[in-house]
Amino acid sequence: MSQARLILVAALAAAGLAIATTPTAGAAPQPAPSAPPVVEETPAAAHLPPEPRWPEYINGGTWPTSHVQGVVVDTENELVYWSFTQMFVKTDLAGNVIGTVEGLTGHLGDIDLNRRDGRVYGSLEYKAEEAFYIAVFDVAAIDRIGMDAETDGVLTTVHLAEVVEDFTADMDGDGVFDGDTGDTADHRYGCSGIDGVSFGPSFGDRWGGRQKLMVAYGVYSNTERTDNDHQVILEYDTRDWRRYERPLSQVDPHRSGPRSVEEKYFLHTGNTTYGVQNLEYDQHTGHWLLAVYPGVKEEFPNYPLFMVEGAERPERGEIVGQPEYEEGTLLSLLPRGLHDEATDVWGWDFDASYGLESLGDGYYYGARGRAVPDAGQEGEVHLHRWSGEPPNPFTPVAGSGEAR
Repeated sequence: MSQARLILVAALAAAGLAIATTPTAGAAPQPAPSAPPVVEETPAAAHLPPEPRWPEYINGGTWPTSHVQGVVVDTENELVYWSFTQMFVKTDLAGNVIGTVEGLTGHLGDIDLNRRDGRVYGSLEYKAEEAFYIAVFDVAAIDRIGMDAETDGVLTTVHLAEVVEDFTADMDGDGVFDGDTGDTADHRYGCSGIDGVSFGPSFGDRWGGRQKLMVAYGVYSNTERTDNDHQVILEYDTRDWRRYERPLSQVDPHRSGPRSVEEKYFLHTGNTTYGVQNLEYDQHTGHWLLAVYPGVKEEFPNYPLFMVEGAERPERGEIVGQPEYEEGTLLSLLPRGLHDEATDVWGWDFDASYGLESLGDGYYYGARGRAVPDAGQEGEVHLHRWSGEPPNPFTPVAGSGEAR
């Protein structure tokens, strides 16, 4: 065959390939994936994220409070927000303090940024008053140190009646609510209040859909009961919450808030010590991350980190271990990481109980805290990248202070 004919044949073949792979006008589009891409636990080199654009380490300061309890990064405006249990702190990525909100007498827990309205939402408990709130911080207005939580107009609150009902439930029927203690049969599902919060799609939905606020229960540690072996997560649509918002009054707690939840989910992990401390939706993997203080029941593996399979649709089923048969909406653990065959519980060995922030690109901040003598508590975050390899799915980034 002549060289000219060879060139003609190659050209025709290339044209045919282009026609075969280019959609024709009016052709039905290919269906979109039904779930976000899931990063499988293959060797780390196969899924290395790009070089980080985030500081390897950020210090949130030392404050006369309890330990750091949550952290969230505003990636667009390059700001960091910190929960120090009785104080809210705003810094830049270098750790320079821009402002603080002080005077909280309750327990400020995990926090997350609502990217739709630009405000930060966090769990806020007043157990003695049987008041449980989502605190909403107007972070754009936080511009100086020492702003007051009640009088400076930067904080509103929404009351969660569902939490109160479970927290105050008289489960033993003796007509007496035993209060803030785990050494009791009271508290439905072992509810000790709320801690973990995060915005993300409904369980089973993909990223890009309507963002919901997920609120996780605290759960008392108690080895004598079996109805406290689930993590409980409430789902709320916050688009109309401004009608509920009220300024915080710590001497006269209000009760303005939704009377019901969009959905209530149950995840069987075994009992933990105070439930989900930090809840985080991870856009990179499409999964939900639940960081806990490990439980102490010997029959369970007591992992410090669990993952919920984001693309898996919840199913109705029995909430095992309850005093009477009860059905609920059940979540599924991601079947990756460490596995306990006896209980069929999956989990990971990574401590993120003080704070966990997914940056959306395969990088994460894990929070650490320490007591500083005569000064209070210091909080900081260290940068990690996703590896997906058990027992710990995160690899410290060199320079983060945690790389080995």
